[in-house]
Amino acid sequence: MRLLIAFIAVPLIEIGLFIQVGYTIGLWSTLLIVLLTAIVGTALVRSQGAQVLSALQGSFKAMKDPTEPLAHGAMILFAGALLLTPGFFTDAFGFLLLFPPFRHLITNMIRSRLTSANVKFSTHQTSSDDTVIDADYTDISEPQSSADPTKH
Repeated sequence: MRLLIAFIAVPLIEIGLFIQVGYTIGLWSTLLIVLLTAIVGTALVRSQGAQVLSALQGSFKAMKDPTEPLAHGAMILFAGALLLTPGFFTDAFGFLLLFPPFRHLITNMIRSRLTSANVKFSTHQTSSDDTVIDADYTDISEPQSSADPTKH
């Protein structure tokens, strides 16, 4: 139900804002602002995405929990979609998602609603004998017949 309300409310808010802003500053200024927010937003998404990707790779190398960089990456991807969507309301929320403290707030809110098992990362420990035997085999044993009671 909430999703339905969002799909109805967001376009109505955007239309209202377009009318108000267009009336106040004019059509061409409004269109220029929409275009500029898309361009600036794309540049910010690229830089923020590169930072989060670096943090994700660092967490994998350090064998740390990667959920936070993954969540930030998902929010940055969503911010990019919002910023490419024409509109003032979606642009405002998209720019908020590019602000790291806001992403931390959202992450903490989501984390407080979820429960998960404690997952620990560790390297694979091998025994003192590191010999690996790679072989192909063919089973040449005869199949046992259930009809012959002498064979078990």
